[in-house]
Amino acid sequence: MKYVPLYLAAVLLLCLAPMPYGYFTLVRILSTVVFGIYAYRCFLAKKEGLTWVFVTLALLFQPFAKVGLGRTVWNVIDVIVAIGLIALFFWEWNKSKIVENKNAPIPPIDTIKTENTEDNRIEFKLEGKLAPKELIYVASEEDKALADLFESNPEVFEGWGQMIGFHIVYLPLLMKRLADKNVLRYRAPYLSDTELASTTIGNDFLLQYLEHPGDRGHIKHGFIRTEDIHRGGDGKDKAINRFYPLSSNSTEPIADQLHRIGKQISLEKSQQERLLERKVDSWDDWGDGTDNGADDHFNSQIREENTDDLIEEVKERIAKLRQRGISQYILEQLIHPDDRLSRLVITKDYRILLPDYNDMEIRMEPLVKAVYLLFLNHPEGIMFKCLPDYRQELAQIYVKLKPYGMSDRVLQSIEDVTNPLLNSINEKCARIRGAFVGQFDDHMAKHYYIDGLRGEAKKISLPRNLVVWE
Repeated sequence: MKYVPLYLAAVLLLCLAPMPYGYFTLVRILSTVVFGIYAYRCFLAKKEGLTWVFVTLALLFQPFAKVGLGRTVWNVIDVIVAIGLIALFFWEWNKSKIVENKNAPIPPIDTIKTENTEDNRIEFKLEGKLAPKELIYVASEEDKALADLFESNPEVFEGWGQMIGFHIVYLPLLMKRLADKNVLRYRAPYLSDTELASTTIGNDFLLQYLEHPGDRGHIKHGFIRTEDIHRGGDGKDKAINRFYPLSSNSTEPIADQLHRIGKQISLEKSQQERLLERKVDSWDDWGDGTDNGADDHFNSQIREENTDDLIEEVKERIAKLRQRGISQYILEQLIHPDDRLSRLVITKDYRILLPDYNDMEIRMEPLVKAVYLLFLNHPEGIMFKCLPDYRQELAQIYVKLKPYGMSDRVLQSIEDVTNPLLNSINEKCARIRGAFVGQFDDHMAKHYYIDGLRGEAKKISLPRNLVVWE
């Protein structure tokens, strides 16, 4: 099919000359067959627009129920269709050259020359830091052929990335893959369906984090990766990213370019150890070393149990992101949650709703919900050592949630949760945190759950003008 568009274009242009009637019939038959084949190929490729174009042309040229438009109109149609076929030939030819490049045999490593590894270090603000195993395609100008290859054959780059131990991220395609409302809305629960559908991103997104905007001119199109973090002259931490140019216009085949980049990364990593920043939690010295029970060990998240283990929904989301080769960090850079807080509505039947987050409902077990409502009733906060003073109030709240009486087991649970020497209150606070963080990002969820420093009153920081009791 490679040269068929050119042959058919020539046949159509010959229709402008005085030809025998049988020639025009033959042209109709050939055109119907060719356009039918192209319609079928576009249908298989899920190119709906082109499918309908070729179906229409096949119906227009079919010889069985001829469309009588007059010779002048048909001549105009023949010329327009011929020009379109010629354009189609050159588009397919250009695309085939790119695919040939990526399928070209890879020469031995020793025959490939690497770039000067000292010239590709570019300083970014720390917000531009990538995950250690990510290569992100960035471009300050468009390389349409390369972009088409990313869109139509992403497995080419994904397979290469797996060979060199990196996730390859192409931002426009990433946003299409993140079209799952559950993923996007977790980061920004206030977005409407229309806003979710219109969320897009370009290949120049990360260039906004360049420490020196003049470096933008050196980044036409290629991959970047974070190599290390260092302290800048202004006292702020900076990310050093390595840049690797990639171009469809290069005389070097794309397969060779990718192989050279992989070798260059390997050399750079062997020449310089990465600087790993690890935050080490230290234990504070609290007075005489006595154990003050729940308050000394307070954490709104249960020790040794992270939210991924606590809330199955979060675990599934993170797993999906990892399967797609997306780190949590780059996701945070793509979708910036703001401080757009929702009202918190406690309905007459004690349901917890967030109407400004698309009517989200927060579900909790009765005793966990009773603890939450207790703290919601006290904006000043509650010291854990004073919990016994709130035992009766907690019981009264629980009865409103479960009006059919309390069993001995429930009474014991209420006593345990108000005993500052036990860990029950910490577990309930962790469940409360999990109920919110399981629905949307902690950046906003932290305003809704119980939190506070050790030795101080624990409280819900949400402004009380946003709390509505029906």
